[in-house]
Amino acid sequence: METRLQKWRLILGKTADPKGEIGLEEGQTGMDGVLEALYDNEQKGGLGNASPNVNRWLGDIRKYFPTSVVQVMQKDALERLELDRMLLEPELLESVEPDVNLVATLVSLNKVMPQRTRETAKEVVRKVVKELEKRLKTPMRQAIEGALNRAVRNRRPKFSEINWHQTIRANLKHYQEDLNTIIPEHLIGHGRKGQALKNVILLIDQSGSMATSMVYSSVFGAIMATLRSVKTHFVAFSTEVVDLTEKLDDPVDLLFGTQLGGGTNINKALGYAQTLVHNPADTILVLISDLFEGGNESEMLKKVVSIKSSGVSFITLLALNDEGAPSYDKKLAQKMAALDIPSFACSPDKFPNLMAAAIKKEDMKAWMSREGIRPK
Repeated sequence: METRLQKWRLILGKTADPKGEIGLEEGQTGMDGVLEALYDNEQKGGLGNASPNVNRWLGDIRKYFPTSVVQVMQKDALERLELDRMLLEPELLESVEPDVNLVATLVSLNKVMPQRTRETAKEVVRKVVKELEKRLKTPMRQAIEGALNRAVRNRRPKFSEINWHQTIRANLKHYQEDLNTIIPEHLIGHGRKGQALKNVILLIDQSGSMATSMVYSSVFGAIMATLRSVKTHFVAFSTEVVDLTEKLDDPVDLLFGTQLGGGTNINKALGYAQTLVHNPADTILVLISDLFEGGNESEMLKKVVSIKSSGVSFITLLALNDEGAPSYDKKLAQKMAALDIPSFACSPDKFPNLMAAAIKKEDMKAWMSREGIRPK
């Protein structure tokens, strides 16, 4: 019973036990202190203005809580106590547990970050990006390459274009025992070496609510950029449009080349995207945005109609993260749905299959239904 009371005491804080009748053990006392500093303090910056206080608190939460809880508490500290300033000190930044939300915060601060902090921040971001690439690279490559294998087969490839794995499998019945080899009757390839079979345009909203989506988009963009059969464009936009495709070889530099926050002009971004479309039937445009259009909405919708009617596969994601859709413009989402372009949030784990479905020109509503995703 005492253990249960102690747990409730830690959850509810000192206000639930003003007379101190429930005793806490030594480890629980330290845990109570870090929880009180964050959740029982009504004033902004409650951890104290001095850097050592913040540094000590960061160390304490890592001492008392597992990594998953530490990341939640760090996020809460940034939001509740306005501790963004702590990330401008390299000494404090080194104490933080890296995660996607932290990367999003660092990217949003990069324009005001002192030079002495920038390199430390980049190392933190690089650590998270490498972990994401390790988790997502194989599923992404397998999904896209598998879809292309089924969508495009070159039966008369040149020697340098032969897909030996597929060719051997297709000709196993022609094995010559006396020669100890296979004499293939059919060669299978995937087009001329270096030829892009699909053109993918990632059009990313830079508004603040899309911060974690920007992180995942940069990682996926970098992975796709390594596939010779896919030409990947990475375009970020706010009220202005910036083409970051040349930075896809280093997603960390790409992220630090963005400017999160500000207004949104989807119409202008779509206008730029149209200049990147040369073969509509082989182009996939992925708009990742909360759809709060600050530009000309009617002109934007005209561009949507023009792009889709040309034969481009048009996909609208309200978010690309594990947190679901943020606040978004429901009316504009409904107008997009009326154009047969459903808007939905997509988790990073489902994104590879989404791109494979787009390459195979599957009906997007059917794919969503199969994946248990409901349009917004």
